[in-house]
Amino acid sequence: MEATQTKVISVLVENKPGVLHGVANLFRRRNFNIESITVGPSENIDIARMTITVNGDEKTLEQVVKQLAKLIDVLKVEELEPGHFVMRELALIKVNVPSPKERSDIINCVEVFRGRIIDVATDSLTVEITGTPDKLDAFLNLMKTTGVIELARTGITALARGAKTVRIDE
Repeated sequence: MEATQTKVISVLVENKPGVLHGVANLFRRRNFNIESITVGPSENIDIARMTITVNGDEKTLEQVVKQLAKLIDVLKVEELEPGHFVMRELALIKVNVPSPKERSDIINCVEVFRGRIIDVATDSLTVEITGTPDKLDAFLNLMKTTGVIELARTGITALARGAKTVRIDE
């Protein structure tokens, strides 16, 4: 059995309704699993950028790229080369705060992780953390002792490093 790996794929699509549905439907039909997907406008208002993270063996991942490229609204598909792209994810985390001492400990952890406290209640804090998925996972592991009440993660968004770009050249 082939080893599974994680790939980050940058996809430029027409910025119009229904495109995300078409991409998600492709994954459903082919029984591919999406680890995360982020979508938003690009530097060109007519083009949206999707960052899709998928796990699978090499053959499956090649099929994902080929099948995406066949979709009508897809303008460009490129697998981002490991180590040659920057990625970030945002998490909003509501943490239980049972005592003043634990509140202080949580605030110190937030500062170490360069996060921000964006809401304060008598029994909870809501924290915003941005970084790599590993950084977010590390923070969440530290918060297990006090208890994570709610969690929302955006999924990975990424760009190639340096002069390398994923663009439609006009």
